[in-house]
Amino acid sequence: MASSPSETSEVGSLQKPMLAVLSGERRDPPPVWMMRQAGRYLPEYRELRADRGSFLNLVYDSEAAAKITLQPLHRFPELDAAILFSDILIVPFALGQNLTFVTGEGPRLTPPLANASLEDLQPALQRLDPIYETVRRVKAALDPSKTLIGFAGAPWTVATYMVAGQGSRDQSETRRLAYADPARFAAIIESIEMTTLDYLSGQIAAGAEAVQLFDSWAGSLAPAEFERWVIAPTARIAAAIKQRHPHVRFIGFPKGAGGKLGAYARETGIDAIGVDETVDPVWADRELPSGLPVQGNLDPLALLSGGESLADSVQRILDAFAGRPHIFNLGHGILQETPIAHVEQMLAQVKQRA
Repeated sequence: MASSPSETSEVGSLQKPMLAVLSGERRDPPPVWMMRQAGRYLPEYRELRADRGSFLNLVYDSEAAAKITLQPLHRFPELDAAILFSDILIVPFALGQNLTFVTGEGPRLTPPLANASLEDLQPALQRLDPIYETVRRVKAALDPSKTLIGFAGAPWTVATYMVAGQGSRDQSETRRLAYADPARFAAIIESIEMTTLDYLSGQIAAGAEAVQLFDSWAGSLAPAEFERWVIAPTARIAAAIKQRHPHVRFIGFPKGAGGKLGAYARETGIDAIGVDETVDPVWADRELPSGLPVQGNLDPLALLSGGESLADSVQRILDAFAGRPHIFNLGHGILQETPIAHVEQMLAQVKQRA
C-alpha cells in the first residue's frame, strides 16, 4: 500500500538527525547547533554587516538575512541545523511599536506600554513578510540533511520589552504591571500570543521544519506568575501549532527557569526543552520527563575559553544526557568574541572526531 504524502514527508524528515531527535529518537553522536550561530563572532557576518548597515537593515534584507543564516553551515559542516537570522522584537514591530537598535545600548521600542496602551498602536503585520521570504530563500538553498529552525520570542519575554521599551536587568516594570493590573497585562500577553502563533505558522508555511520559543526572561518570575505568564501562553501556542502543523516540532527554551523546568516540560506540551548553562545536566536528566528530548547546555563562556576546560564541560554534558534524546547546544547565545578554533574544537568532540 502506498504511503500518503504526509507519511512520506514524515519518514523523510526523520532521516535528518535534528528532526529525528526532536521526534524522540536517540542519535549518537547527537545533532548539534548553536544559539546565535549566525552572527557577530563570524568574520563573514561582520563583513556583510559593514557593507549593508544596521542590524535591522540586515533582518529586513531577505537576501542578506538568508546568506547570514547559511554562513555558519558553510563554515562548520558538522552543524545539523540552520536557525533563521532575525530578532524576537519583530513581533512588537508588527504590532505597531517603533523599533530601533541603539549602538552599544540595545533595542528601543516606542511608545513603551508602561505609559501607552495597545489601542495607541497601529498594527503593521506586513512587517512580517520579509521574514517569511528569508525562510523561503534559506529552505531553497539548505542542504537536505540539515533542519531549518524558525523562532519567536515567548509572550512574557516580548512583553517585558514592549512594556519597558527596552531591555532591563530584572524586568521589574513589567512584573509590577502584571501584579497591579493583571487584566491589562493579560490583554498585552494575548495580543503577543496571537501574533506569535500566526508568525510561527507563517515561518512553517515558508519552510521551517521546527520552531523554538525563546523565553529569555522566564527566570525573573515567581512560581505562580511563571505558571500564568510563561507556562500557560506557551502551552496554548504549542497546542495551536501542533493542530495546524502536526509534523512540526516545537522547542521551548525558558532561560533561568531552574527548579520550574519540570513543570514547564510537563505542562506546556512541547516536544523538546532547552536548558540554560546554570542547570546541572545530571539534575536535569533526573528531573525532566523520561524520554523528553533535551537541548543544551554548554556555557558560552566555556566555549569562549576553549582548551581543557571546554573539553571537560562538553564531556560532562554528553555523559549526563547519554540515556535520552539530546541535541547538543549552548546554554545561551554564542558570545561575539568566541574564537572560530574553539567552535571547531567543540564540534570535533561532539561529533567524536576529537
